[in-house]
Amino acid sequence: MDATHLHLILTHFPIVGTIIGIGILAYGQFAKNDDIKKVALITFIVMAILTIPVYLTGEEAEESVEHIAGVSERLIENHEELAEKAIWLMGLLGILSVINFFAIIRKLSFAKTMSLITLVVSLGTFGLFAKVGNEGGKIRHSEIRTSNVNNDNGIYNGGEKEEHDDDDD
Repeated sequence: MDATHLHLILTHFPIVGTIIGIGILAYGQFAKNDDIKKVALITFIVMAILTIPVYLTGEEAEESVEHIAGVSERLIENHEELAEKAIWLMGLLGILSVINFFAIIRKLSFAKTMSLITLVVSLGTFGLFAKVGNEGGKIRHSEIRTSNVNNDNGIYNGGEKEEHDDDDD
């Protein structure tokens, strides 16, 4: 298995794992159950760790598809730029989760506030990762693109239909 395969396999974890963690943390908040909150925080920590190899394998995945006909450099760049932002937000979520986990264990006064902050950051993280995943999917799945790709030369034209004058004089 090469880095491209690893990228494609692991790329779903940050999205799916984060939404699962959000559900668990929201339930833990609602039920006021610290053990449930800790499960969510561990989920976020694991997702933050798994995001590292996803990000690191992205460059090789790019190199394996960038010369394929119909693959747009613009789509790859959009995906890459969002991924750079997303990994930082996931890192923040992982750090907040570690702090929150220990705040709950030590029964620190700011643990409840920290859980709410972590929940809000996790929602933003999920939203950004969903966007990253969607942009990544567009690279090879033309059926999900809202814009079109000129199949003659593989150039992504941002959704604007190219007009061709066929003068039949």
